[in-house]
Amino acid sequence: MAGNRFTVHSTAIGLIILMIMMTLTPLAEESQLDEKKVMEASGRQLDDVDCSGLTFEDLFDYNFALFDIDIEDDWATSSMSATAYVNGSNSATVRENLDGLFDGAPGGNNSWISTDEREAVREIGPKCIEDMDTRLGLREGIPHRGGVDWNDFEFVEEGIALDEVDLVPEGNSEERNCQNLLASSNCTEVPVSVTDDLQISLFVKNGESNNLRFDQLPNQGDSNFTLALNVTNMTNAELMLTFPVLQGLRIANFSMRDDGVEISSFEPEEIYLPDGRLRVSQKVNYDKADWPIGRNLFIDFTTDAPESNDIPQWTGAAPSDNTIIPIMNGGEYSAVLGDEISTWASDTNGWNLECTFADVGWSSRQNQDGDLLVTSPSGTAITTAECAIKDPFGAQNNDTLTFTFGQPFTATAEITDGENVDFTVTPTGLVSELSVAAHAHQMQIMGTMRSASITNAPVTISLPMEGLRPGSVMVMGSAQNSNMLNFDFMLDFGLEKVSLPPVLEIKVNFEGKNGTWDASGLKFTLKGEVIDPDGEAVTLSLALCGSQASDFTKVGKNWEIDVSIATCVQQGITDYDVTISATDESGVISTLSVMVKDPYANDDDSQSTTDSDNGDSESSGLPGVSLMATLTVTLLGAAFALRKQEE
Repeated sequence: MAGNRFTVHSTAIGLIILMIMMTLTPLAEESQLDEKKVMEASGRQLDDVDCSGLTFEDLFDYNFALFDIDIEDDWATSSMSATAYVNGSNSATVRENLDGLFDGAPGGNNSWISTDEREAVREIGPKCIEDMDTRLGLREGIPHRGGVDWNDFEFVEEGIALDEVDLVPEGNSEERNCQNLLASSNCTEVPVSVTDDLQISLFVKNGESNNLRFDQLPNQGDSNFTLALNVTNMTNAELMLTFPVLQGLRIANFSMRDDGVEISSFEPEEIYLPDGRLRVSQKVNYDKADWPIGRNLFIDFTTDAPESNDIPQWTGAAPSDNTIIPIMNGGEYSAVLGDEISTWASDTNGWNLECTFADVGWSSRQNQDGDLLVTSPSGTAITTAECAIKDPFGAQNNDTLTFTFGQPFTATAEITDGENVDFTVTPTGLVSELSVAAHAHQMQIMGTMRSASITNAPVTISLPMEGLRPGSVMVMGSAQNSNMLNFDFMLDFGLEKVSLPPVLEIKVNFEGKNGTWDASGLKFTLKGEVIDPDGEAVTLSLALCGSQASDFTKVGKNWEIDVSIATCVQQGITDYDVTISATDESGVISTLSVMVKDPYANDDDSQSTTDSDNGDSESSGLPGVSLMATLTVTLLGAAFALRKQEE
């Protein structure tokens, strides 16, 4: 078990950038190569880089790091995630060190960290990490404290993925486009001196099952074994190590040693998960002033029975005997959440619920969060199960509880009027009476709750969709009975709420007209209201004489716009037929046609039905250009002619 591994966040990125530097440096000197050739040549050299045995711990000052390792059931593979949190001045140091490693590459060592550098880290990282030592090993037999052949963990390149948060913080006030010639078209960079917090993560790649492997333990953990970890330079971190289900597995001893001398340290914590697995939590730290002292952690495991062991006990929070536990039949269903079921019993070493079902096709288990997952056949089958509580060392309480499992109702739903969901509930006979409360639901938005009492016949509950946005709508609610645990449900019937068009109105002025003209006679003001029934944002636009305008002033539901008639005057148009459009976020459009009469026209000043004149029923021909408008156009023409003569 050689080298340093648990600085994955630093080691990986540092080594990756070194690889990039090594491949790009000679290419940067060949100025005649285009970008494509540079990338091709770079790719050919990556396979020749050896990252084994290298560490970059001195390049990274993280504030805290969390390492989570799950050993798989085969005792030969493992899944690891690691996240390092770098804050304040430490983050500036990280960025500066990374940029310095690009010395000689385009854009490297220029006191700016770029998105191109970040993408290179993500792309090439797994190849480098695969070469590194993990610093983690196992060995069966008597407890070991070094000086033996360890069963070292190794990285699996295909299973490794890297990511970061805010290495190049988006929207930073000093952000700019990358300045080097070979930068990608969308490359941005920030000074390495910025102190925005950042995170660096390693995890299992999508589609892969693990990213670590080791030689399978001959006895697969069923005999004594020791775990060893080199924690040198791990300044502030926590290790979470989870083992497969193995009854009786426990920590027998541990030791932290500096150059072979035992020192005091944090004790590992045993956590027995409800699914039967043992999780070990270990805090580690290392003062930089202690360098170059080598620090190693050893934890001894055994399956030997402890000298004493408590029997798990039911608590007063446990359901009474013959309680009904509701589920949705057909497949695996989360019947009771872990937070609730954890209150049913107690044991110093943890416990889990084991149920024996009366009928074939039924089973249950608890996941690592403690949720009770029940598998059942399709339909509306009902069964009973005898459930016991048992601790990780096999101690079981002789008192058991019998529960009934089944689906309390079936349901359908449809939208018939566009405003309500008709939710029809049909009882299955699991209980004699149900009190059901439900509402139409969207993510963080819920409609008005409606309730009904259901006995032996179907009942339809009308669920209002008022306040919900257009799009997918589900039904959420709960069902209750005095002898049944609460049945909380979220049902997806594939319903869609259709977007309603915005409601657009015009306001008339004190004279009863649609538009209010200004003194020049060249523009008028329109005012009105717009409301979207679905609560979506609305965009307004206006069309007049072939011209478009969108400079509306909006305050709440009220809108206002000044409309120029200059385009109409140029075309000799004297009918001011305005079309206003309101478009909601779903793209549904409402339009309103408004006729605005020229007050200077030689007629009775009446307007269309959309611009009333307080009952004046006389009407004249098409309105002409106003006197003021005519004078203005004439004066402008005369001034233009005079200017041409002067020239």
